[in-house]
Amino acid sequence: MNQKLVNSLVQVIEALSPEERTLLESRLQSHTIQKTPGICGGHARIRNTRIPVWMLVSLRKQGADDLELLQNYPSLTSEDLTAAWDYYEQNSSEIDLIITAQNEDD
Repeated sequence: MNQKLVNSLVQVIEALSPEERTLLESRLQSHTIQKTPGICGGHARIRNTRIPVWMLVSLRKQGADDLELLQNYPSLTSEDLTAAWDYYEQNSSEIDLIITAQNEDD
């Protein structure tokens, strides 16, 4: 590990204003959600997994809490779930349409 680089990054992050820190966090979370043609139908998914955001949102709407989701999907982190909920908040119509289409297929 490059300790000097990590220390430098910590100093830069600590010097950020609240607005800059919010922007940084938003940018980092945006990398958690990926859309890749041919994977999960091209729908938004958690980074490097085949766990689509719409499925997590659907399970949450059915009553699953974060702890249950983390237990059932051990590859997920609480940060992944936060990114999924943030994505849903910003793209609810997209996700709701997918959930509706999935329910019609069932």
